[in-house]
Amino acid sequence: MKPPDLSDLRNIGIAAHVDAGKTTLTERILFYTGASHKIGEVHDGAAHMDYLAEERAHGITITSAVTKAPWQEHVIQLVDTPGHVDFTIEVERSMRVLDGCVVVLDGVRGVEPQTETVWRQRDRFALPALFFVNKMDRPGADFEHTLNSLRKRLHAEPAPVTVPLAEQNAVVHLIERQLLRFAGEQGEQVQTEPCDDPLWDALRPYREALYLAAAEADDELAERVMMGEEPEPHELWRGLRAATLSGRVQPCFGGSALRNLGVQPLLDAIIRLLPSPLDRPPSMAHRLDGSSESVIMEPKGPLVALAFKVQMWEGRRHVFARIYRGTLKPGDEVLVPRPGGDSIKEHVARIFDVDAGKRTRMQQAFAGQIVLLAGLRYAATGDTLCSPEAPLTLERIEAREPVLSLAIEPASADQEKKLLEVLDKLEQEDPTLQVQEDPETGQRLLRGMGELHLQILLERIQREFGLSLRSSRPAVALRVTVAGPASAEEDFARALEGEQPPKEVRARARVSVRPLERRAGVRVVVEPTVAPPGASLSALQAEAAAAGARDLLASGPVEGVPLQDLEIHVDEIELFGAASRPEALRAAVSRAVRKALLQAGERLLRPIMRTEVVVPEENLGTVLGDLQARQALIQGTETEGNTVAIRCEVALDRLLGYSTDLRSMTRGRGQFTMEFDRFDTV
Repeated sequence: MKPPDLSDLRNIGIAAHVDAGKTTLTERILFYTGASHKIGEVHDGAAHMDYLAEERAHGITITSAVTKAPWQEHVIQLVDTPGHVDFTIEVERSMRVLDGCVVVLDGVRGVEPQTETVWRQRDRFALPALFFVNKMDRPGADFEHTLNSLRKRLHAEPAPVTVPLAEQNAVVHLIERQLLRFAGEQGEQVQTEPCDDPLWDALRPYREALYLAAAEADDELAERVMMGEEPEPHELWRGLRAATLSGRVQPCFGGSALRNLGVQPLLDAIIRLLPSPLDRPPSMAHRLDGSSESVIMEPKGPLVALAFKVQMWEGRRHVFARIYRGTLKPGDEVLVPRPGGDSIKEHVARIFDVDAGKRTRMQQAFAGQIVLLAGLRYAATGDTLCSPEAPLTLERIEAREPVLSLAIEPASADQEKKLLEVLDKLEQEDPTLQVQEDPETGQRLLRGMGELHLQILLERIQREFGLSLRSSRPAVALRVTVAGPASAEEDFARALEGEQPPKEVRARARVSVRPLERRAGVRVVVEPTVAPPGASLSALQAEAAAAGARDLLASGPVEGVPLQDLEIHVDEIELFGAASRPEALRAAVSRAVRKALLQAGERLLRPIMRTEVVVPEENLGTVLGDLQARQALIQGTETEGNTVAIRCEVALDRLLGYSTDLRSMTRGRGQFTMEFDRFDTV
């Protein structure tokens, strides 16, 4: 089987703030490319890419969906990602395996909070991007305002390529110098005509911005632009592509996906401006000995792939993977390297090409492709799949800590075992989901990223697995740090039972603790002075001391609350010859840490959320007063038309049930979004 020409492939993600219209845009892309013969509307619950029952019921994207669309003798492999912050892990792991992205914005609201989050995720992986300013048919839509908000809030460099004229159901293409109209029942007929002089002159500021952007990476073009010359279209495409791939510029397109306005020029630009897998820099991988290796995207060489998502499909475990090098066939053995642990060998049973909720078997997969694998029992999100003869690990995908929890139990005791199996499957799918047991009450806690996240999980458990659950009200996850510095000492000595004659194990440890700045995490330093003089720690003893210092991190000394933002320093260790076994050192250090933490005192940390509340101007006073009563830290307001956006920081526990209160204060017209920022004192 011949490998595909990677220069003809585009692995592209569609990302946005919730309700900006990215799934609607994706549906138009599928229709215009012939990948779908019918446009599915989100508001009708019929979107092709929103195939989960919960997605159709709530009208939002919950899980990333993969599909393919042919355009101009190229193949666009498209990933539609969620916009709601509760499902941001879906965006994170999708961005990790993509080559470029299209960021969709609401032409009325401009840059919104989740747009900023998506942009930071894109920036982390240095993905070239295009902007699509959607909903330009809506009252209050402002293309220029949106471009300015991109510059101000994202520090981006948007380069206008198509300027929307919604009242004419047209866009002006600034590179091709054409007026494009969209006729036919679904806007599938693109009619072109020359742009008349008065309109062309009126668009001079946009044209100049485009020319300067295209000249960013092309010195010859820059010289011509500075001389006031009008560049040719092919020169603009060439310069704009170079500037886009370098990340200096982000081409910007205006339109309305729902009204079938301006989508086809965006498709052309995906092919002409965004990278193929060959245009991306090689991926860096690590050998098991710690050395690095550059992985070039090619079908030759030992297999290297990244498992970026686990999904239960028809009750069976499947793994989404992006292949970075080599080829993969059903029956192949792959290695899942685990640095510092036991690596695992697995067999790939079947390989599938994916179209949203549909699968098609493949006989072979090649570098550059995103595929679905069946038969892998242990590979998890972030694991590398590689040839057993050439073990490598790619950069992992980091999951965020959950901030909300609720207690759950099955409606009947005989479903306890089934519930445990279901929760295990869901944890494998979703790295931001955690199942824990409350050490005080013994209740089983389901921990997630927000109220909607937990609600969707409960709905899935009932629908997919037929389990009825009883659940508590959501409770906020807490952290604890120390109030100040402290130190403590422990001399641990104990006779070992069952040994004749009785033997004593003994070690003495002195430790100190101190608070760190917020977001610093936990730092454990094991650099003790060792007594008696001339003695030193063996590798096992040093490892045991470090383990003792970490023993209380997950549950704290008293409350069962994890520790955060502090340093634990092992200052001194005294050894007593053969009696100082590793277990004695661990016990001595652990007990000394407990004493030091209790002496230092504790400070409770709550999840602090970056929040934006958008309300009608007439309700501003009421909403601000309510936020202040919730001890919100108001950071600023911004008026757009008749609405005001309030940016603030609020403790998560103050926002539980806030959507209902906000609707009441604004007669249903207010809305808010929040994103976890840090654990902090209130």
